[in-house]
Amino acid sequence: MITVLGMRGVPTPLTASWGSRTRATIHPTCAAVLVLAGATLVFACSPKTPQPKKGGGVGGPVPVTVATAVRLDVPVTLKAIGSVEASNTVKVRARVGGELMRVAFTEGQDVGSGDLLFILDARPYESALQSAQADSARSAAQAVSAEAREQRYAELIGKDFVTKQDFDEAKANASALRATLQANAAAVRNARLNLNYCTIRASISGRTGTLFARQGNLVGANDPNPLVVIQQLVPAQVSFAIPEQRLPEIRRYAGEGTLRVQVTANGDDTGVREGVLTFIDNTVDRNTGTILLKATFPNEDQALWPGQFVDVALVLTTMKDAVVVPTQAVQRGQRGDFVYVVNPDQTVGMQPVIVALALESQVVVSQGVQPDDRVVTDGQLRLFPGAKVDIRTGVGGGSAAGASGAPAGGPGPGGGTTGGAPGR
Repeated sequence: MITVLGMRGVPTPLTASWGSRTRATIHPTCAAVLVLAGATLVFACSPKTPQPKKGGGVGGPVPVTVATAVRLDVPVTLKAIGSVEASNTVKVRARVGGELMRVAFTEGQDVGSGDLLFILDARPYESALQSAQADSARSAAQAVSAEAREQRYAELIGKDFVTKQDFDEAKANASALRATLQANAAAVRNARLNLNYCTIRASISGRTGTLFARQGNLVGANDPNPLVVIQQLVPAQVSFAIPEQRLPEIRRYAGEGTLRVQVTANGDDTGVREGVLTFIDNTVDRNTGTILLKATFPNEDQALWPGQFVDVALVLTTMKDAVVVPTQAVQRGQRGDFVYVVNPDQTVGMQPVIVALALESQVVVSQGVQPDDRVVTDGQLRLFPGAKVDIRTGVGGGSAAGASGAPAGGPGPGGGTTGGAPGR
């Protein structure tokens, strides 16, 4: 049984019998009272929803950091990891065998072209030269006698004093001795050449490496193991690989002029070094899908060292007077990229943008932002069009040029091909 109070305060029983045809009966006035009481209870227990203040977020202006869009010349680059190579490498070997009598340099010394490196024992080759010279002198004397005999027989055969057979033998003997004389002369030149090979000189200018044979050792002619390796460091080369998808782009820009290449070495306090692209391989590596490129650098101070890994940035072209904003200023929405632009009255507007080029810490905007526009770089989550902001100083503030840790388009850490990908 359910009991409710009527309008006059008299209890009115309400009965409900589900096992019979009797239905529960509620007085209309009582039902209205119940509904009103329930609504009052719900309203009293509901928390009050604060209303945002006009022109700002909940609690006042939203704290944000901003940066100023600037106009810059932005290099379009492809980035990779490269290794330094010597522009020329010579493995010095002995061309004749013998005892190593003298080493005329120290390991790691810079040598010039033609500088003395090694001296081998020349005594056996001096003797060989003297023997060849003696053989040549004997052949010369015999050749003179044979030629004189040939001339006499040529006169006597006309008078029938000698037979034609004797004349032919004299003539053949003179010819053979002349050939022997030429062979002996060649032997003399070869002996003299071997004697010169006992003195080994540098064929290029460069820096010597590890010395593999010391004074007193016996070295062989054309031994597979070199005596020393000389590497030419001025100029130096840097080899690096680029994905094959970028090859048409590289060839197109290379056809328009010489491409610049910038490298940065770990621990090098002198900063970015600049060279030119000098080599594009004629075959794509099937295993890696990359194409090998090489750049040449002056390297006058020999800061680039063979085998060293460096960060490479191949500069394809330069976007003139491009509008640049920090990367964190660009947000992604349902309708594309946008930024919050701060108006003169310290309110923000949502401005759609088109990103033309994405760099490491900057983006180039081709549409939607003008130079000197102030864009929000931090605090976007609480913003909406027309929200009032409180500009704070902190990370991401300043100008777009100062928000980057490195000049736009310059080489940065890491590998791959970044900085040249258009759009977002």
